[in-house]
Amino acid sequence: MQLLNKKPESLLDVKMHYCPGCGHGIIHRLVAEVIDELGIRTRTIGVAPVGCAVFADTYFNCDMIQGPHGRGPAEATGLKRAKAGTIVFSYQGDGDLASIGMAEIVHAAIRSENITVIFVNNAIYGMTGGQMAPTTLIGQKATTCVDGRTAKQAGYPIKMSEMLATIDGATYLERTTVHNNAGVMKTKAAIKKAFQNQIDGRGFSLVEILSMCPTNWGTRLDNPSEATKFVAESMMPVFPLGVYKDACAADKK
Repeated sequence: MQLLNKKPESLLDVKMHYCPGCGHGIIHRLVAEVIDELGIRTRTIGVAPVGCAVFADTYFNCDMIQGPHGRGPAEATGLKRAKAGTIVFSYQGDGDLASIGMAEIVHAAIRSENITVIFVNNAIYGMTGGQMAPTTLIGQKATTCVDGRTAKQAGYPIKMSEMLATIDGATYLERTTVHNNAGVMKTKAAIKKAFQNQIDGRGFSLVEILSMCPTNWGTRLDNPSEATKFVAESMMPVFPLGVYKDACAADKK
């Protein structure tokens, strides 16, 4: 009998802690599948964030490290420069990357560090209880803005891919989603390209992934379509999908 599907070798056979309907489990599997397909597991080092994916080091079957909140790109920089033959990825949420880690991600892009960043955008702080994040939408409710975010009080959502695209050192930036099958397939292709860029020594690559957070959005856990609908109808108009920069494609022309 032909085996059509199996658990990726780059994921350990353990139960994940994520809430029902969360997108992190999907994204973990996509990253693991790409690592398997590229044959790089034994030389890959992942950097786990502080946030919902804080236990990523117990899920991925590769070397992992964890450090202070938001410092993933700085840690990845040190690892890559110290051991140039390794493949290093930083896995980060929107609070981790776009708030406390803003300086690290910007300067890693400015230096065009040859690393891969997986940026999970669910528009809210998840692990700490649903506070407003840098990516929280105007009008979206959170525990720290119970009537909804306003531009006057808190400013506008940060659009990381668009902002990083203005930096010369950024090589590849794409925003994708995992709210439907087509989005999952495109996300895997984007992650694979980001890792391949690192293998080829192309410089800084980041994939921003719109993901569901039913628990902190207040959508029904027994009806996942409510959360996927929020991604499609509320998040995507603010965070349009697409490639925001691809210096590698430009080099080939």
